[in-house]
Amino acid sequence: MKAIMVVADGMADRPLPDLHWKTPLEAANTENMDWLAAHGVCGIIDPVSPGFPPGSDTANLALLGYDPMEVYRGRGALEALGAGLELKRWDVAFRCNFATVDENMVVVDRRAGRICTEHASKLAESLQGIRSQRYPDVQVIFKNTREHRAVLVLRGPGLSTAVTDVDPGATGLPVRRAKPVKPTLGAKTAAVVNELVEKFHEVLSHHPINEERAKTGLLPANVVILRGAGAPPELTPITSKYGIKAAAISAIPLVRGVARAAGMQLIDVPGATGSYDTDLEAKAEAALNALKENDLVLLHVKATDVASHDKKLDKKMEMIERIDAMLKRIIEGANTEETYIIVTCDHTTSILTGKHEGDPVPVVIYGPMVRTDDVKEFGERTCAKGGLCRIRGVELMPIVMNLMGKVKKFGA
Repeated sequence: MKAIMVVADGMADRPLPDLHWKTPLEAANTENMDWLAAHGVCGIIDPVSPGFPPGSDTANLALLGYDPMEVYRGRGALEALGAGLELKRWDVAFRCNFATVDENMVVVDRRAGRICTEHASKLAESLQGIRSQRYPDVQVIFKNTREHRAVLVLRGPGLSTAVTDVDPGATGLPVRRAKPVKPTLGAKTAAVVNELVEKFHEVLSHHPINEERAKTGLLPANVVILRGAGAPPELTPITSKYGIKAAAISAIPLVRGVARAAGMQLIDVPGATGSYDTDLEAKAEAALNALKENDLVLLHVKATDVASHDKKLDKKMEMIERIDAMLKRIIEGANTEETYIIVTCDHTTSILTGKHEGDPVPVVIYGPMVRTDDVKEFGERTCAKGGLCRIRGVELMPIVMNLMGKVKKFGA
């Protein structure tokens, strides 16, 4: 038995007055998701715990069967792993944004106008080789990933993840100074971070790319803001945990990092961008091809979450319907006599707030031996009536692996 798990990032939402109190998922045309619901078993998932808004890091760890309360060590390391960096046990990694600040270091835009990857890559080149003068024993590794996103890894003695974020988390606020969480922890790391933020700002403020961006009316990416200090997680690979071969398809470093930490093969797909222009047909074909050599394939789509954070309802519904069309190709291309198809979300992201919320998300499992229920439509409220009932994210993978015959009996 095999399985394809499609995770639509932030697809779940809350009822909206503009949709006559339906959610975007309920209002969109989703005939293929509805078909899976009518022929599968449905439920709702609390990614981490009821009422707790999860990060994408903790939520995706949970969907792969890892309890984030036990294994989570910060997002930065997962981002770095997903960016292809090799981490050592005591490295400290940060999730970074190229951002825009004014002359008072007040954040104007946390994503520098969603700067293109081409510009961000050239800016990142100018930051190579910058180190701390106060602590020259600390190696600095900086790498941009996609658009405004980047990662920073610090390597050296006496470092700690116990530091606060530099990123203020909102526009209109000044860039913060990193502080140790406790006086005895993180002081060296905080000092290095603060020195690097200043040096990066000095270089970026006079970079030709930013000067050209300003002339053409684009926001300059004149600062790097850091958050989510983390260390590499220590996970039992899903491959050895269940005796399977597994692969993941995602354009987002975070999800790639979670999958890599879980021992999954990463598959690159030309045209997969993590944004609205992503090639979903290519991702579907890649997933079907990967299924020939793997027992489990994770297919992650980011753009539904992007639309939610941007508060663009039309874009979110468009992406939901594009994901639905992609599912038709998967349904038609998979051998449904031996393949399970799972569709879910990693978290709820509200169009109204632009934030992750603690509401449960829908899930459907379609396949040869599921106990089907009476649900006919895939949605937040309809799936709540399904046979899976309400489960935690960490419980989904054992359910799938049990259907695939990969779970050993507990007890005599």
